[in-house]
Amino acid sequence: MSQEDVNNENLEESKTAENAEEDVEEQVDAVEEETVDPLEAALAEAADYKDKYIRAHADFENSKRRLEKDKMNAVSYANESFAKDILAVIDSFENALASMENSGEDSSEVLENMKKGVELTFEQLKKILEKNSIKEVDCSGEFDPEVHQAIMQVESDEHEEGDVVQVMQKGYTIKDRILRPAMVSTCKK
Repeated sequence: MSQEDVNNENLEESKTAENAEEDVEEQVDAVEEETVDPLEAALAEAADYKDKYIRAHADFENSKRRLEKDKMNAVSYANESFAKDILAVIDSFENALASMENSGEDSSEVLENMKKGVELTFEQLKKILEKNSIKEVDCSGEFDPEVHQAIMQVESDEHEEGDVVQVMQKGYTIKDRILRPAMVSTCKK
């Protein structure tokens, strides 16, 4: 074999080796592309979940703020109905004061009309309190520390020991809670 043949053979072998290397590189690239595609898919899915999380979190925060605002409004205006009912009592008192100013000199008639007006206004106020679940504490019978506050003890032959003798200040409940305990004196022997 001549030198030229050997060189041609070496050249062909080197081209074949280069082609084989290129084939291997293409195969590696193809394998890398296959591994990159699932990674890219996973990254895209993670980005999608992150976006959904951020949106859900924003919705949650908005709902939380809205509920807090509603709660503040409910607390602020909880007594609105009660206040509207009490305005009727104020109107009755204003009418009574106006009629006293416009009345004549006969003081006994004015005093009688005032008494009737105050009694009617008092009844109106009691009805409003009952309508709003505010009731008077029962003070008859035995002392109950849950609803009574004893401020003194007195001796009494008419009552048993521990019974309520006198009510100094009426107590009230609102639904099932004590709004103000009744201040009473109890019997001691």
